[in-house]
Amino acid sequence: MTDWKKLQRALEFASQKPDTNVRLSDLAAETGQSPFHAHRTLRAVLGETPKHFTLRLRVDRAAAALISSSASILEIALDCGFESHEAFCRAFRRRFRMSPSAYRKSVRMGPDADEHADLVDQIGPCVGLYRINLNERSQKSMEYSVSRKDLAAQPVLVVRRRVRTSEIAATIAAELPKVFLHAQQRGIAIADFPITRYVETSVGMVTLETGMRVTAHSGEWTAAKSEGDVLRETLPGGPAAVTIHSGPYDQLPAAYAALEEWMAANDFRPAGPPWEAYLNDPADHANPEDWKTEVCWPVGS
Repeated sequence: MTDWKKLQRALEFASQKPDTNVRLSDLAAETGQSPFHAHRTLRAVLGETPKHFTLRLRVDRAAAALISSSASILEIALDCGFESHEAFCRAFRRRFRMSPSAYRKSVRMGPDADEHADLVDQIGPCVGLYRINLNERSQKSMEYSVSRKDLAAQPVLVVRRRVRTSEIAATIAAELPKVFLHAQQRGIAIADFPITRYVETSVGMVTLETGMRVTAHSGEWTAAKSEGDVLRETLPGGPAAVTIHSGPYDQLPAAYAALEEWMAANDFRPAGPPWEAYLNDPADHANPEDWKTEVCWPVGS
């Protein structure tokens, strides 16, 4: 928990400096560590160096601004902390494999661009931290309120993997950033915080799909169409048992157990694989007890 609180202060500091090339010494000061130890802590938890992390945030903000504002490329570059047009173009090409001008011409989101830009800003600092395992458990036992809801179908971009249950957190941390970048590169508007669906489970193994809820206009979405590792899928609409989990992600199995007990008590049967939708950003909350996750399980009678 100590490391998480230190990390959260650094994440908050970086996310509040969209126009600054944040230095390692600044992040170290936020964590109360030496630059050496801050670098080691941040890299171990984020899966990337502090320099790469802060550069990624600035490039992603700039990409979102390219499609949500009419400012010039130079103005956007300077607003995102780049010293020159050339430095910005080099960093942008490394991440998006095209120039900023080509990206602006190729990406069309229309009215979804502003919401997409807001979500890029919110999700970016923590895209590899959803389902993070803190290796400790709260002593608090949570009571779950379960209800039946009629859900609307939701387009998603996901990566599918079959892994050991002990590898769930690490797999989500590795794959979510790929989906996040994939959506940005192709101009698919992110519509909400990430999700993970558990397609098939067995003793010790699970097939999961982790990714982003996105906006798809009529006629533009084909489920199961893939580009490399990333699949286009749809979370099904219809009746589902739903509950909210408050707390660390490693306690989520209790929420699934509560849904199963509720279904049995109310004569419902599972009608498809369950999923969890992350409702807030762990980078915004130093106390993991404040992390919110909605757990949904399609049901039939």
